[in-house]
Amino acid sequence: MEEEGGKPAAVVAVVTEPRFTQRYREYLEKEKLLDRRHRVEKMPDGTVALPVLGQALPEQHLRELRESVAPGSTCTLTRLRDPVPSKKAQGCSPAQRLCLEVRRWVESRGVTWAAELEADLPRSWQRHGNLLLLSEDCLQAKQWKILEPELWNIVASALGVQRLAKRGRVSPDGTRTPAVALLLGDDGWVEHVDNGIRYKFDITKCMFSFGNIAEKLRVASLPCAGQVVVDLYAGIGYFTLPFLVHAGAALVHACEWNPHAVVALKKNLEINGVADRCQIHFGDNRKLELSNIADRVNLGLIPSSEEGWPIACQVLRKDAGGILHIHQNVESFPGRNLQPSENNEMEKEHWPSPQQIISNQWENGTTRDSREKVVSAAIKPEWHRWAKYAETQIVTLLHQVHGKPWKTQILRIQPVKSYAPHVDHIVLDLECHPCPLVG
Repeated sequence: MEEEGGKPAAVVAVVTEPRFTQRYREYLEKEKLLDRRHRVEKMPDGTVALPVLGQALPEQHLRELRESVAPGSTCTLTRLRDPVPSKKAQGCSPAQRLCLEVRRWVESRGVTWAAELEADLPRSWQRHGNLLLLSEDCLQAKQWKILEPELWNIVASALGVQRLAKRGRVSPDGTRTPAVALLLGDDGWVEHVDNGIRYKFDITKCMFSFGNIAEKLRVASLPCAGQVVVDLYAGIGYFTLPFLVHAGAALVHACEWNPHAVVALKKNLEINGVADRCQIHFGDNRKLELSNIADRVNLGLIPSSEEGWPIACQVLRKDAGGILHIHQNVESFPGRNLQPSENNEMEKEHWPSPQQIISNQWENGTTRDSREKVVSAAIKPEWHRWAKYAETQIVTLLHQVHGKPWKTQILRIQPVKSYAPHVDHIVLDLECHPCPLVG
């Protein structure tokens, strides 16, 4: 069993003299307490450590070992910091190991093991250091209730962690608060590292999507040196931090109304050494008083950020304009293949990796930022239709906000991830500039 990063997780073991090893082993096997995933180890002082299941061995078993099983034996507990996996354990997947350990423990409690329970065990999970986040569709059978809370110790021990949490539905409360229950442990604070950036957050209070890593890498590669960025849905800093740490933005205005996310955002700005280049705006971004400052605006809210489009237009520099990065969930229809965009401004290419870049120019010459990297993707027709709708709406809003006509160009339609069956999370990069005065 391993923690994140390959470091073995410590296991509890009972220590005694070599001559009592066999008696201890037989007793622990009979009581279904012996940890078969790890080898019995010889300690430096000549004693022997037998790994046991769980986070501790109850006092009644220690007393039984000392007084009845092996009178006169030394019987103490220790933690093996670098436990050696048994040959049997080396051939088991984590899910198989979990099933074996939970079944053995459940049967020791007098509960009949059934196919229903085995099918209800977790098959996949997210690991955050020493905390494991289980999916919402496991451990739902009524039989588990009578086995709590000790059940969580067994699950954690089998999977090599100290804390457990279980995912629920994301709350439709505007702040995307995750419905995550902490099953084992004192708190839900975890740390995750993406592309050299440290993210700390309370997993029971804040969202974190592993599926957005490609977009975070893309944001990190954008040429933002000297630019002012407004991140309208900053969260814990998913995109705010790549803009600052790697893309070189001069200043990011980070807007967020989830108080728990703001706490995490402040921590993350500090630990990544960029707090001096970020201004946090706590509250509803639709009431944001900023205007005429941004070279870029990030609208990283799904399923739709359309409520933020007016304020995004408001904060763009009215003299030079800038780029909007607009996230959206778009429904696609089965059987539709990817096809090159018909937009003449976009070259017919296939999906790029985050590192693939192609230069693009306006029809009337080089853009204000000639370093801007643009890629046209092979796209689904539904993505293109939505992008054209968004472009039309943005042009109208820009005219209303700034009192003069603007021109726009779709630079890129970037797939992020599949959000659900036939629903794609995409990002539209839309370049916006005020039209030059005629005459």
